[in-house]
Amino acid sequence: MAVLIGIDVGGTNLRLGVVDYDETATNAHPRLIEEKRFQTDFSNFCKIHPPEQAWRAILNATAVAIDSMHVKYPEISAVGIGFPGFINPHTQKISQSPNLPGLIDVDLSTDLSQLIELPVMTENDALAAAYGEYVMRMAQIDHLIYLGLGTGVGGGLILNGQSFQGQHGVAMEVGHITVQPNGRLCGCGNHGCMEQYASASGVAISYFEATGQQFSAHKIANLAHQGDTHAIAAYFLAGKTLAQALAHILKVLDVTNIVIGGGMSAAWLLIEPAFTQRLNEDLIPVLRGKVNVSISSMRDQAGIIGAAMLVQKKIVI
Repeated sequence: MAVLIGIDVGGTNLRLGVVDYDETATNAHPRLIEEKRFQTDFSNFCKIHPPEQAWRAILNATAVAIDSMHVKYPEISAVGIGFPGFINPHTQKISQSPNLPGLIDVDLSTDLSQLIELPVMTENDALAAAYGEYVMRMAQIDHLIYLGLGTGVGGGLILNGQSFQGQHGVAMEVGHITVQPNGRLCGCGNHGCMEQYASASGVAISYFEATGQQFSAHKIANLAHQGDTHAIAAYFLAGKTLAQALAHILKVLDVTNIVIGGGMSAAWLLIEPAFTQRLNEDLIPVLRGKVNVSISSMRDQAGIIGAAMLVQKKIVI
């Protein structure tokens, strides 16, 4: 029985869970024993502090969170982390994190392992979530695309049961597909990236541009449900641009099962009308009616479980 920690690092919070898994059991699923959430706001911290100070704060906050669980579960053998950014598949270094500016070629696995004295593996957060979605339904599917709508928009790809990173660790960085030429400046350095419109921060920008008011995506969703036309339009644009990007992805990958997760997926009723309309328009005809889009039933636990299962697969065994 393997007992592991899985961590999902976001721009505004850190989610940590203890996961156990009996690798000797047939068709066994991992089990989330306990979960904790920590408010961190790493994204804003990175914007206003020097990179070295921000990195040290991220390391310390993560180590404290892990230690709080390790004391309770001393049998924990390794830590898997899903982190937002481009993860070098050969070194596990974080090459860049567009939503955590200033972090360039930092080594979370090594630096954190030295602090907590446990093996650590770092993976892209959306790829970890994709793997979490896959392992909970591996008896039914072999391939899966995951789109995570949060502070940014991440993507993960599972092919033949294997997580696909790409040669440089930037496979499925779907949030950075251009949907608006010469559009909004993105943290990656390009303009018009999909995540500048379809993420929580993108919805907030759309609403601000229309009204001059700065609200969270959650607040804007509430306003949309109350009939606020600018809020409705912000979510319409999110659905439209998400579908634009997905249609291009499917022309390349031809995967049937698409899972949408992340905090913004809670507003799917506002996103779905424009999404469905635009996806049907942009898909090549042979794919119409052959794509299964579902909202994650794992809430925000997919990244935790996926990170734990990836470290179990790559380090523990």
